[in-house]
Amino acid sequence: MTSNFDVIPDDVSSYRIREYWNQRYSKEPSNTTFDWFKTYKDLKPSFDEHLQNKDVSILMLGCGNSTLSEDMYDAGYHNITNVDFSAIVIENMQTRCIDKVGMSWLVMDIRDLKFPEETFDVIIDKGTMDALMSDEGNVWDPKPETVENVKRAVDQVVRVLKIGGKFIYITFGQPHFRRKYLERPCWDIDFKKLGDSFHYFFYFMTKKVA
Repeated sequence: MTSNFDVIPDDVSSYRIREYWNQRYSKEPSNTTFDWFKTYKDLKPSFDEHLQNKDVSILMLGCGNSTLSEDMYDAGYHNITNVDFSAIVIENMQTRCIDKVGMSWLVMDIRDLKFPEETFDVIIDKGTMDALMSDEGNVWDPKPETVENVKRAVDQVVRVLKIGGKFIYITFGQPHFRRKYLERPCWDIDFKKLGDSFHYFFYFMTKKVA
């Protein structure tokens, strides 16, 4: 069952609050799915370009009830760890994907990942950090709280990503608004534009020794 996402909160800052998502997921059937931005079918050419080895260990940040992990699993990526700070959606997804051996689901905040350093080959964020930016204010001069929240998330990515590993970030955010959040000494930022009338962006960064 696909969510029509008709209900938009009165305050978009709700998107970064755990209670909002717990309430939302508790009201939806457990088999509901919703994909921010693009589906795996749309992203497959870009993934194929950057992830030639399907045995890589993948961390999916803020998985929600997206079909992305399931579709990637069906495509041969079987070592996927999914995290979300909503215990309700994690429980739903564990049940939904019980047959997908090797894929795990953990309750975790992307700003405080509970993994050792250099654990994953690939880390994917499809719209999760955008939720942290939902109330950033002036995009040219964002709120300090927003800057700090996103900094914590990206710093955690750097910490748990292996040297030579890839960080992939899918967003509608244009480079002149997103680069300031992503810039780190350990990687260069590359991106490609997706879509026709409304553009999305596929950022990819490879961790090197800083």
